Amino acid sequence: QVQLTQSGGGLVQAGGSLRISCAASETIFNINAMGWFRQAPGKEREPVSCITDTHEITYYTDSVKGRFTISRDSAKNTVYLQMNNLKPDDTGVYYCASDPSCANWGTQLGPDYWGQGTQVTVSS
Repeated sequence: QVQLTQSGGGLVQAGGSLRISCAASETIFNINAMGWFRQAPGKEREPVSCITDTHEITYYTDSVKGRFTISRDSAKNTVYLQMNNLKPDDTGVYYCASDPSCANWGTQLGPDYWGQGTQVTVSS
């Protein structure tokens, strides 16, 4: 059974940092792309970033470039999103996702597997 288990998140002041994590079943981690989406209150879910099994990285949201860093640790089957210089507009529920290809981050259907979501709240 495929599982994506998220941790981290919480409340931080603007300008602060948070790291969120997502641990995946070993069966998919070693072959699948991993990454993140987010959904702000009242808005549609949007792709944030994706990293392939060969560590190719794509950031989909211009506003996070230079502030967010995605990484993956094969020894721990875990993908991370380090978020620095957080802004109130970064507030939302962040979802981990996994799929054979990062191409599905930009499709209507989206990735095959999803985490449970974790709340990130940035106060001004």
